[in-house]
This record gives sequence, structure tokens and C-alpha cells, in this order.
Amino acid sequence: MLECREAHFWYILPDEIKNANLLNRYLDILSPGEKENVLRMSGDQLKKRALLARALVRTTLSRYQTNCQIDPKSLKFRKNDYGKPEVDWQYADDRSLPPLHFNISHTSSLIACGVTVGSAIGIDVEEKQRRLKNDILAFARRYFSPHEIEMLTTIADPELRRQEFIKLWTLKEAYVKAIGKGFSASPFKTFTVRLRDHMKECIHLPPHMISKAPEIIVEPSDDRKNLPGNWNFALLELAGSHYAAVCIEQDNINGGSKGSIPVNLTIRKTIPFVEDECISASDTAVVISGSTRLIVRD
Repeated sequence: MLECREAHFWYILPDEIKNANLLNRYLDILSPGEKENVLRMSGDQLKKRALLARALVRTTLSRYQTNCQIDPKSLKFRKNDYGKPEVDWQYADDRSLPPLHFNISHTSSLIACGVTVGSAIGIDVEEKQRRLKNDILAFARRYFSPHEIEMLTTIADPELRRQEFIKLWTLKEAYVKAIGKGFSASPFKTFTVRLRDHMKECIHLPPHMISKAPEIIVEPSDDRKNLPGNWNFALLELAGSHYAAVCIEQDNINGGSKGSIPVNLTIRKTIPFVEDECISASDTAVVISGSTRLIVRD
């Protein structure tokens, strides 16, 4: 069951899924168009990741309707004006139910799907060891806001600077995906991600301070009237190898009230049709920043 002020985050580790029969089962639940897109990709690994991404979306979303009685293969999708996929619940028995929202992100080693009810969601995952061909600051000046560039400039240690760049990128990516417009319609330079108390320290916090992690907010980088809105962020370290960002529309969650109400976040590692594992607050999943409570459900 998924409730308001709650988000579910499901992820797959592609290297754990090697059974050919299971992969064929995933292929069987895809639409003809999805199958075509997967099979025409070059390289076995690209095909596998594309297949797992679509299978994760279908098997995850099918869990939340009519007591999990919906065949993942029967799900229909549409795209908004900016190309963001949405569920087309043509067959829903109760159209008064709040709409289900989802978003997907993947790297070569982890694929994730975030789900909420009644509130827009955007997620992004990035490998902690991701390397950039270009100089970090030079790259940041192309895409980041002046405040974000200033924050990165104050970090003398190159490795810490790289880590903070990846965290910022992950949060910004989750935001533009949550608003449903994508990078082209919402360039990264047009908004700033910062901590609520405007601290100039980096986002990274030592483990003993996690419970006191400041809230993450987004604000415009210029004087435009179209403010970014009220959003709830979470930044996680996942599986010891990835950063994950979750961005959820706060206005709908709060019912318009002021202030940030923490979102209950449930994380599950899955091998669809085989097993699910609920991830608790441990070395596997650590909340770095944001107004989020990591909870455990059966």
C-alpha cells in the first residue's frame, strides 16, 4: 500500500540477474514497441539494461493497483508535452483514486524506479566513482548556478569536490525530472540547489550528523517570476556505491501548508518475479540530506 507523504524506491542491480529464462520472461511483459527498442540496441549489456529498466517499471507499478491483480504486460503509458512517461490508467476501476506517479533512472550498475501517489516525483542515481573527462569547475561553469560554482570552488580537496559535484548533479537531475520538463526546458543554470540554512559547507555530512541533516531546497537563479515551487528532497548513499536523489512535490503532500513535512521513504532491492528485500537505514542506505524518514515495511 502506498500513501500520501510516502515514496517507494525500488532498485535492481543488473549484475545479479543472469538467468536467461528470467530475462526472457521480462521480455514477454514488454509492449511490441518496447521489445523493438530493446532488441535494436547494440551490445548485450545495453540490451540487458534497457530490458531491466522497462521490466522494473512494469512489475513495480503493477503492485499498486487492485490488490496486485494487474498483469504487468497490460500497463499502458503516455508521455507529457515534454516527453516524460506517465501511466495511462484506462482500465482503472476507481477513477477517484489519487493518480500514481513514477520516475526511473539508471546507471550501468544500478536501475531504480521511484513511485508516489498524488504527487509528482523525480529520481536520479549516479555512481559515486563516476569520472568526468573535463575539469570539474570548468564543467560546472557550463551548467551550474553561480552559488553552486562558488560552493564547489571553496572545496580544496579534488576528490571531495568531485563527490560534491556528483551530489549536486544528482539533486538537480531529480528536480527537472520531477517537474516533468527535462533538461532542455529547465536548464541547470536557471535554478540553485542549496541547504535551507544557506550554509556554504558542502552537502556531505559525517555519519554522526545524519539525523541533523539540513533540508535541501531549490530556488531560481535569477529574478524570474516563475518560482520553482515547493519540493521535498532526499539525498541518499545507496549500496555503498551510488548516490540517489529523490524529489517530490511538497504542495500536494502538505495540502498547501507551509513548512516541510518529512516524507516516509521505503527502499527495496528487487529481482522481479523472484525476490524483494526491504532496505533499512544501514550501510546499504544512508540519508545524507533532506526531509526524509527512511522506514522499513514488510
